[in-house]
Amino acid sequence: MNPTIVRDPMYQQINKRLRLLVGREYTFGQQFPTEREIVERFAVSRATANKALASLVSEGLLEFRKGIGTFVRQPAISYDLRSLVSFTEKARNAGKTPSTLLLTFGKLKAREVETQIAEKLLVKESDLLWELDRVRAVDGIPVILEHRYVVASHCPKLTRSQAEGSLYQAWTESHRLIIAGADETVRAVLLTPEEAEHLKVPIGSPALEVVAVGLLETEIPLWWERTLYRADMYEFHSRLGPVQSAKPLRGQFVTTSKSPSGK
Repeated sequence: MNPTIVRDPMYQQINKRLRLLVGREYTFGQQFPTEREIVERFAVSRATANKALASLVSEGLLEFRKGIGTFVRQPAISYDLRSLVSFTEKARNAGKTPSTLLLTFGKLKAREVETQIAEKLLVKESDLLWELDRVRAVDGIPVILEHRYVVASHCPKLTRSQAEGSLYQAWTESHRLIIAGADETVRAVLLTPEEAEHLKVPIGSPALEVVAVGLLETEIPLWWERTLYRADMYEFHSRLGPVQSAKPLRGQFVTTSKSPSGK
């Protein structure tokens, strides 16, 4: 008796065949075949074509644009939760061109910021802070919106040109600071109209929000930040340790990490 041949469900078979098209016949930014075109090309039902396309969208290979169609998605940028890495350096190493649009750059008194932020920075009301708002882009595509306060006494001669480049490089090379890492909290959010405008995405688009306090070698706070990463452009990666007993959480579920190196 011949052994029974078990085949994958039809939509999975089509999924595999469509996957081969990505990178071969269709590259980043190109419109992918529609449901109707898939039905005609592979002789399958519309429901099967729809399910296969939805699967590739959920995997991040394709992206659906309402009213337009399905397109090949640009490979996501990796964010390593285990260390601080310069955005500028990472983009250049990947053969891409980084750029920064500096929206805000100036000083203000600590009493002008939220009390909880001043407390995290361990500053007095009269202490000066640098305030920066920046949009970071890769090959002209905005991917990060950043709001940051920096304790001015640690880098009193911070310049606009330094703020338009890698702050990590400026701090470590020009200001001779040793950065120990950062305490980060990561959660998913929906972009407000103003945030979406800066990142050139529809209002209410998903983003990954990182709220962090950066620390000097002496565990003294250097900066506080709230940074938004486009969810369609970024993937967060981390390596977990051994299994431990779960600790009770209050409120929302968040991912926290302490990054150990300089930016």
